[in-house]
Amino acid sequence: MKNLFASLLWALTVCLAALPGLVQAQQSDAGGVWIQVAARPSLREAQDEARDFAARLPDVSGYALGGGWYGIVVGPYARPDAEQVLRVYRAEGQIPRDSFITFSSNFRTRFYPVGAETDAPSTAPVISSTSDDDTVTEPPLAPEPEIAVADETPAEARRSERALSREERMDLQVALKAAGFYASGIDGAFGRGTRASMSDWQLARGFEPTGVLTTLQRKALMDEYNAPLISTGMASYTDEAAGITLDLPLNEVAFSRYEPPFAHFDPAGDLGARVLLISQPGDRRTLYGLYDIMQTLEIVPLEGPRERSGDRFSLEGRNSEIVSYTEARLDNGEIKGFTLVWPADDEARRGRILSAMQQSFTRLDGVLDPAEGMEDAQSIDLVSGLEIRKPRLSHSGFFVTGDGVVVTTADVVNGCGRVTIDRDVSADVLLADGEAGIAVLKPTEALSPMATAPLAANTPRLRSALAVSGYSYGGVLGAPSLTWGSLSDLQGLQGESYLARLELTAQPGDAGGPLLDKEGTVHGMLLPEASDGPVLPEGVRFALKGEVIRMALDKAGVGLPATEAAATGELPLSLLQREATGLTTLVSCWE
Repeated sequence: MKNLFASLLWALTVCLAALPGLVQAQQSDAGGVWIQVAARPSLREAQDEARDFAARLPDVSGYALGGGWYGIVVGPYARPDAEQVLRVYRAEGQIPRDSFITFSSNFRTRFYPVGAETDAPSTAPVISSTSDDDTVTEPPLAPEPEIAVADETPAEARRSERALSREERMDLQVALKAAGFYASGIDGAFGRGTRASMSDWQLARGFEPTGVLTTLQRKALMDEYNAPLISTGMASYTDEAAGITLDLPLNEVAFSRYEPPFAHFDPAGDLGARVLLISQPGDRRTLYGLYDIMQTLEIVPLEGPRERSGDRFSLEGRNSEIVSYTEARLDNGEIKGFTLVWPADDEARRGRILSAMQQSFTRLDGVLDPAEGMEDAQSIDLVSGLEIRKPRLSHSGFFVTGDGVVVTTADVVNGCGRVTIDRDVSADVLLADGEAGIAVLKPTEALSPMATAPLAANTPRLRSALAVSGYSYGGVLGAPSLTWGSLSDLQGLQGESYLARLELTAQPGDAGGPLLDKEGTVHGMLLPEASDGPVLPEGVRFALKGEVIRMALDKAGVGLPATEAAATGELPLSLLQREATGLTTLVSCWE
């Protein structure tokens, strides 16, 4: 990435140093155009890079670019062919994503392949290796093309510099800092540090190191800095329906559709970038609801900073593939903002594009019609056309302490990037005992559950009625339900004393749920069906006994549950259901 970014900067610099007529001649180059795939600051590195590309791609050449830089190119091709080759090679991962089309008039001497005939300009001399120890000798570079527009003398450069605004002077310092030449404050004052950085930049770019940038050099520096924006086609875009104007990378995204509250901009280039414009009427409650919904979407990875305060929020999510950033603000009854989704391996360019979008974001009158697109097919797996993030596995669990400690099955926490309880609260795993099949979780923020499990102090009678409270279908139904059965035996099939055998027909999502009697006392935890071992008849399930749950809590440092079982008598079914709902929670495992 760094090498291609440098090569793009140099291509821009060379173009800026030429006459407008020369630029036009480049763009209609009769000898074809090239795809620049890399640039190196030393000849030896460039030769090695060229050999690496030539080992897997045809038509690889290398040319000096000037200023001590050497470019590796593929071609030449007719312009339409070059554009197709660029798309295909990028898609296949054969060349870096920021490879670009360039012209032969940007090249000086050829250094690779040695002695080969190419379609490059016939005047380009060849750089060759002349000794057994691979020492490379480079003949003098061809004379620089003359520039018809005279550049400024140092005195003229100072005079033109004095006409710059403070903001323009600060922009130059920002660009010098981004290029690695300046390390002081951005104040618009050109003191000794700024002059030294200008001199260093001039020297690195092949200019006389005067410490005062000419008009053309200032333009070249700023175009270097803005290369990430140029390469992605950053340009102003106005969406009248959404009531938003901002700069967008229009080479990489294109408007697709409206699905309120979003205007969708889908990938148009090879990077896979996406943009959403957010536009809807509402109040603070609507804004906070949007904040919660955004965090359920696949395009907003779980890891990353989030902030919600007052009338605005921001969300950043990162994984190995994408970086997603969302911001929105409520103003005068209108919620507006945007989401930028960018590949994870292109951080420097993403940062510049995000900054440009933030600085250019302007609110216009009007918002998207909330009824727009309502005739389209709806899906519980989609929100306004965006896929909802789904957990890898969801089971039930139950609260055992007043601050929200949860008991659940061990399998639901194995290999998870994140574990949540109560749907969206992250939890730490205090204990995961795979042999017993139990896990103990503690929420990262204190909770106040409606009820906690009163663990039984004695064993229920055989054939007594018991019910499991669980999210039978992974939370789709929104609340837990009771599934009734009975106690068949006080041990497992192999005589395991820590198990109880049940006659119970339960769903996979019920695993981890509490096993209650008609008085609301918890006698154990339902275990998931075994994936190995003998196949059990339908309606046979096992539960972990209450004393094992107590021992697990002690081992996890939680101690005895806050609520002890008490003889209350048989509860009405409606009250039992309410108690079970209060102490049962959904536990989810996320990648």
